[in-house]
Amino acid sequence: MPNSAMRNTFERIIINQFTPLHCAQARELLGWSLEQLSDKSKVSVPAIQRFEASERVRDVTLLALAYSLEAEGLVFFPGFAPSWASNFRGTTPDPMGREDFALIE
Repeated sequence: MPNSAMRNTFERIIINQFTPLHCAQARELLGWSLEQLSDKSKVSVPAIQRFEASERVRDVTLLALAYSLEAEGLVFFPGFAPSWASNFRGTTPDPMGREDFALIE
């Protein structure tokens, strides 16, 4: 599988399984405020609030949130709270290389 196809596959998986509840639970687990997650992910506080309220955000915004939380050693599976698993770091591709990165909310 070509690298770009694999990246797109991983991005689709993250986009479909990283939920607003995961985001809120991960912040709580890490002891992070909205501002701390915003600083780490480069996503605005209002966009994080919208996502956690189950409102639509751009895919690149969602990937930036998942990437920053996963970089701390958290993993996300549908139907389960986030958990620690340092061997999974890097599963979510760094969204910085995406063409739409400038559109991050």
